[in-house]
Amino acid sequence: ASVCFGLARVLGREPVEALVGRFGLEAADRWFARWGVAGVFVTRLVPGVGIGSRGAIASVALYTTRPVRDIARIALDTSSRTSVTLIRVLCRHHFAISPEFVPYGPDLSAMTRDCDAGLLIGDPAFDVDHEALGLAKIDLGEAWTTMTGLPFIYAAWTGRPGAVAPGDVAALQAAQAEGVRATVAIAAEYGRGDAGRVARAAVYLRDNVKYGLGPDEAAGLQVFLV
Repeated sequence: ASVCFGLARVLGREPVEALVGRFGLEAADRWFARWGVAGVFVTRLVPGVGIGSRGAIASVALYTTRPVRDIARIALDTSSRTSVTLIRVLCRHHFAISPEFVPYGPDLSAMTRDCDAGLLIGDPAFDVDHEALGLAKIDLGEAWTTMTGLPFIYAAWTGRPGAVAPGDVAALQAAQAEGVRATVAIAAEYGRGDAGRVARAAVYLRDNVKYGLGPDEAAGLQVFLV
């Protein structure tokens, strides 16, 4: 579909119809009617490079003082626009609630004192002892996969046509592969001698975080963007 789109922009619709046939072009039309700009965006992603989850991610979570159906106000850690958008999508399409969203610093005690729930991202979510605060944890990666059956992508590389040369793509793919091979060392550096912290980080990097960008990840990203 993306090839048809590009050719039609250059040559016009008739030459492309002669090339792929009327039914092929109609299939491309249906594809763009469904995915639109999100489809074009996904075709420009650097292949094979992404950070995601298929199920629980552990480091992006909603901590709540009450059942989800009763949440009326959510405090948002705004350090990740992707995760803030994800909680909005989940509230609308998965939890079927329409809460007020309030920007906050990543202080869970303050967040849940003033609101029904708080969204934490990254180290604050990874490190907090929510049970000590009497809170329930809802992992957003797990909620997304439950809703869609697909992985969620938190980070990927994309750009305008021609912005990333083949050598750049190879360098990004090599950097990802090197990082995956070094997860044990990364966990050790993160833990700074604390054996429990090192072990949790190792499990997180090995089991929670998924590396790469294949067809399922692209499909999940398309669903998220539309």
